[in-house]
Amino acid sequence: MVQQPIPFGAELRRRRLGAGLSLTELSRLVHYSKGHLSKVERGLKAPSTELARLCDAKLGAEGALTALVGRRPSRSGSGGAGWGFGDEEVWLMRLSKDGQSRFHPVNRRQVMVAGAVSMAGMGIGIPATASVPVLGSASEPDDTTLLGMSRALFDQYRRMGQVAGPGLLLPALIAQTHALQEMSSRMGENQRPALLRLASRYAEYVGWLAQESGNEPAALWWTQRAVELAEAGGDRQLAAYGLVRRALVTLYQEDAEQTIDLARKAQEGDISARIRGLAAQREAQGHALAGDHSACMRSLDRARALMAESATESDGPVIGTTHLPDPVGMISGWCLHDLGRPAEAAEVIAAQLAQVPSYALRTRVRYGVRHALAYAAAGEIDHACHLTGRLLNGAATVTSATITTDLRKLARALARHPRNAAVRELSPALGAAMRDADL
Repeated sequence: MVQQPIPFGAELRRRRLGAGLSLTELSRLVHYSKGHLSKVERGLKAPSTELARLCDAKLGAEGALTALVGRRPSRSGSGGAGWGFGDEEVWLMRLSKDGQSRFHPVNRRQVMVAGAVSMAGMGIGIPATASVPVLGSASEPDDTTLLGMSRALFDQYRRMGQVAGPGLLLPALIAQTHALQEMSSRMGENQRPALLRLASRYAEYVGWLAQESGNEPAALWWTQRAVELAEAGGDRQLAAYGLVRRALVTLYQEDAEQTIDLARKAQEGDISARIRGLAAQREAQGHALAGDHSACMRSLDRARALMAESATESDGPVIGTTHLPDPVGMISGWCLHDLGRPAEAAEVIAAQLAQVPSYALRTRVRYGVRHALAYAAAGEIDHACHLTGRLLNGAATVTSATITTDLRKLARALARHPRNAAVRELSPALGAAMRDADL
């Protein structure tokens, strides 16, 4: 009798039930929606290798689920290199004359239904017969390989992000992410993982800029895409950082419980010291939102120790901010403000701002607004207005939704002092900044 292959969906359901998990519980563990998992189990949606790897780990399947996905023929024609993204969706970007851009992930079936004539597409890739340079170490200063140049370009994009709005960078970053992803599918087994890992860093940065542009769903979509790309490249660390990024969204939503929960989950397992340190920082911010000073300080102490330990880790692209010499110190000031200790916060933030490079405009504006907010909360209205006035031009340049959130808090704090001369003088410019942010 010829043995029939085991359908992935049926095996996933068998193992999930054997572990005593509901679809909802598994969805929380692997960070895929309940609806998506239901469709996979019923055979209505093909699983990605990334989903299989996550389920393998959470269900103790020891690679059995990944092996089932690996039996599918590759559509890339590269002999087993089909890690799945190209089979699932098409990426569409619309560019307008005014410089605005819109990115849309679209299911391939939608494209077929709409018809090829109604959508313009561009294929980015390398012919199968093309000669590709051998990839070397991205840490080499004169690295002219594909990986090395893409890594250097990534560093430049991050620096550009300090002095430009998200809308200027997002189209180029999305295109570069797609290019690295597609090129990786045409590389050998020794080259593909490094390209996928770098693509994941681009995708993570896109997610952060999407949040800066005020599009939280896109930010979460790109963060998940970064996690999937990283895992396809053999790096499971970024899944934890994805939780840290999600916790930033809940932090700005002022959801202390979710922020703490996500940050704690990011610290579980065999995770790098830097990611655990960043997660501990985020947990501290969640405790600060909840008003728990002791728990906040404990988390900051843990973060400080982990960040010091992380100084000896790999030389790959730094995860998280690269423009704060002492991230924990600055976050301490942020937390002190949320804990209702604005005077202490203002002092700490002032000391930290003095160390931020002059070219890091976005970082200086972000924490500068927090600095002014702390002074306003401490009752030093004149100084708060003075600091705010110096920040408005920079805020207009970097166009950040998260900075605007704090500017609105600052505007509300200053509005409580309508008779103050400095407030009356600042009010027209601050009001105009708020109106521009809403456009």
